[in-house]
Amino acid sequence: MAEGEHRRGDHLAEFLDMLAAERGASENTIEAYTRDVDGLIAFLSERGLSATAASPSDIQAYLSLLAADGQAPSSRARRLSSIRQYYAFLHAEGVVAIDPASGLQGPKKQRALPKVLSIAEVDRLLDASARRCEGLSGNELFRALRFRCLLELLYATGMRVSELVGLPRSVLRGDTRVFAIKGKGGRERLVPLNPTARAALDQFIAVSGRFDNSVWLFPSRSASGHVTRQGFAQDLKDVALEAGLDPERVSPHVLRHAFASHLLDRGADLRAVQQLLGHADISTTEIYTHVLQERLKALVNAHHPLAKNRNT
Repeated sequence: MAEGEHRRGDHLAEFLDMLAAERGASENTIEAYTRDVDGLIAFLSERGLSATAASPSDIQAYLSLLAADGQAPSSRARRLSSIRQYYAFLHAEGVVAIDPASGLQGPKKQRALPKVLSIAEVDRLLDASARRCEGLSGNELFRALRFRCLLELLYATGMRVSELVGLPRSVLRGDTRVFAIKGKGGRERLVPLNPTARAALDQFIAVSGRFDNSVWLFPSRSASGHVTRQGFAQDLKDVALEAGLDPERVSPHVLRHAFASHLLDRGADLRAVQQLLGHADISTTEIYTHVLQERLKALVNAHHPLAKNRNT
């Protein structure tokens, strides 16, 4: 339908003019709004309705049709946003007494699965960080051991990178097999260290004598006095290259995901992983349930008699 030929006084042209004049919308944006709203207008016309006579149930029926046609939730959410703005304009102009789109809920966005590295890929990162320490001395050895310790602790505990780089030196008091850390919202939790992480920590402490007076476990010359999140992330990408991995796939947060996913894959309980990650709500940890689902499928395929019969 050409611009200006809209149905039954739907006021779409006036809405588009407002977008261009008051919001400075580009031509592409105007075209997108036109497609989104015109789709609804066409749907309503087929039902013998004008846009100004539509009810919330009419608009919901249109959205349901889009879902049935297989349109992605993100696309439906964008269309609903356009429709809401269209009806908000009609209401502000006094064209409709009640905005029929104001109370409609958009489709729930599917939470993206976390990006993770395989156990073999993490091993390559750890091996590369260990090789970095070979044949070094002085400041170079200090920096290499500091990075190796950071990496080992990150994968061993799943700490947030901000928690990791900001660890106070006081965590060394008492039992070094467990760290007591303060996370989001000031919540404290205990994170256990495996023998490999403890060994890396001992090696680093042995060369960090000149920083004994620092309040930070991982001191540096930065303004904060400790290793920065950005500095550690960049070093991690450099080591990823040395390990033959795509650095775009590697970040501190990806290693936190790997920690959780690998634990669940090896049989850990979701509640235990929630506590280790410091999630206040189990719903946050449930992003990793895809790991549990894959493990259950593998279990059924390996042990269910019908699955065995079908695989033979």
